Amino acid sequence: MHVDTVRYWRGRYADEGLPGLTDRKRSGRPARFTPGQVAEVKALACQLPAETGVPLSRWSCPDLACEAVARGLVPAISASTIRRILAADTLKPWQYQSWIFIRDPDFAVKATRVLGLYARTYQGIELDPDEYVISSDEKTSIQARCRCHPTLAPGVARMMRVNHEYDRGGALAYLAAYDVHQATVFSHCAAKTGIVPFMTLAEKVMTQEPYASAKRVFWVVDNGSSHRGQAAIDRLAERFPNAVMIHTPTHASWLNQIEIYFSIVARKVVTPNDFTSLDQVEDRLTAFEQRYNQTARPFRWKFTPADLEDLMARIERHEQKEQNPQQPPGCDNQPAASAPAA
Repeated sequence: MHVDTVRYWRGRYADEGLPGLTDRKRSGRPARFTPGQVAEVKALACQLPAETGVPLSRWSCPDLACEAVARGLVPAISASTIRRILAADTLKPWQYQSWIFIRDPDFAVKATRVLGLYARTYQGIELDPDEYVISSDEKTSIQARCRCHPTLAPGVARMMRVNHEYDRGGALAYLAAYDVHQATVFSHCAAKTGIVPFMTLAEKVMTQEPYASAKRVFWVVDNGSSHRGQAAIDRLAERFPNAVMIHTPTHASWLNQIEIYFSIVARKVVTPNDFTSLDQVEDRLTAFEQRYNQTARPFRWKFTPADLEDLMARIERHEQKEQNPQQPPGCDNQPAASAPAA
């Protein structure tokens, strides 16, 4: 270090003490883009490319940079600068989320009934200890893909490698029933879905304790063809008098907790798909079910009746906005119905 540097900092310390050792305020590099230009770039990112005449489905940062220059918004700008501008407002136009509008006229009633069962109440009355809630559905078309070359185990600085080519070994349907409060899974594999496979699964559950002698066993199902409508309710009640079938609203399978278990199966068992035969698929699913039941705990379901009220209020505001398009936009710009986390 040069002696002049030491003399400079000693002098600042002598004059100002410890505050004199901090950096001075500086103007820094002047901004290249005005607040108006930044706002125009953000506004462009918040438009669908097709609406602006650009043949793209989603914006990327390089695309936005090119379009901003082509429109004369800025003389020049880089993709990294676009990314920093968008990050200030957490704008990510390259991402998208699918959703579906609620069309079931009895959505609130049906959803409230399902949520009540998850909270161990039915029609406002708390369930007895000998009453159970079963969530059931089918996972269709699980294929057996026999890879043309063996899968390689992971190694040092190398992930597991799965050959892309495979021979098809057929597909099966995986039917499962999940005890919501006991965290126990029962399953049945069949060549395809239908009334007979579903009733076979129900037979497997309802003929063993504690369900066989239970006061009531509520079956939460979606509106699939094998358990749709009043006919399915009557069919199940005729075969098992203590069974009560409860349907989720139309297009609301996310209210069915068995879907969470199916997502676990998809991640831990099915993917990547490398099976030599359907028998191996069935054996793997059965073994995983046994392993899961040994340590499983009930899911922490977070969608409450209060959340349902908020959702219905959002839907009502959305419908009012569609009926009155001249109405000033409010702060609610979320989709009408999106699947909540559970």
